[in-house]
Amino acid sequence: MTEQQNAPQNVTPPNELGLVIQRIYLKDSSFEAPNAPQVFLEEWKPQIDIEIQNRSQQIGADTHEVVLRIIVTAKLNQKTAFLIDIQQAGIFAIHGATQEQLDPIVGSYCPSILFPYAREAISSLSMHGGFPPVQLAPVNFDAAYQQHKAQQAKQPESVAVDADADAETQH
Repeated sequence: MTEQQNAPQNVTPPNELGLVIQRIYLKDSSFEAPNAPQVFLEEWKPQIDIEIQNRSQQIGADTHEVVLRIIVTAKLNQKTAFLIDIQQAGIFAIHGATQEQLDPIVGSYCPSILFPYAREAISSLSMHGGFPPVQLAPVNFDAAYQQHKAQQAKQPESVAVDADADAETQH
């Protein structure tokens, strides 16, 4: 019983699946308000477009960097009020995972961990830019990952082979 209490809590036994968040960080951020100050004189009823991407790369034996990129564009009367581009990243140690297990971890689970951080950064940047905060709705990364895999399965095999040859994978 004493041995269990003294053992480090974030160490995964060999051959057992485990994930440890080593670091979460803002890799890149950009805010642009190309039509300020004129945009502040108009009634605020924007059209907001959101684009979400994620990618991962192996950076060590069992270590992966996952980057969640979110681009938010707010337009008023066809003019860009603001554009926010965030890359929220994390370094994850993933032990004991087969490739079949690893793909959904870096393609769905890790982005879902990063999303609240990106969401907060986007809200903060919009407020610091003089606009109302952008409140992103929750994202079902599991469904997005499954949709991505279904689209990949429909692609010709030669395209899928080329995509697998890249050092970075996009989901």
